Amino acid sequence: MPQELIPINVWLAGRSYRIRIHPDEEETVRKAVKSADEKIMDMRSHYAGKDDQDFIAMCLLMYAADGVTGSSTSSIEDELNNLTQKIEKVLSK
Repeated sequence: MPQELIPINVWLAGRSYRIRIHPDEEETVRKAVKSADEKIMDMRSHYAGKDDQDFIAMCLLMYAADGVTGSSTSSIEDELNNLTQKIEKVLSK
C-alpha cells in the first residue's frame, strides 16, 4: 500500500506554506526549508531594500547552479554577486 502524504506547514521568507509530503521526508524537507530561509535572511542583510522575490530568486538560482554545475560555492557566490550587481543597476534606473 502506498504511503499516505501528510500535511505540514513550513515558513519561508516570512510566509507560511502548507505542503503535503511523505512522513519519512519530513526531517529532510524541514532542514531544506530552514537552510533556504537562512540564506534568504542572509541575502536580506547584505542587500537591504530589495523585494523578497529578488532574494528568493537569487536563493533558487544559487541552489540550481550548485546542482547543475557541481562547482565550488565560492564561484557560485561570485556569479551571484555579479548578477546581484546587475539587478541592482537595472532597478536603480
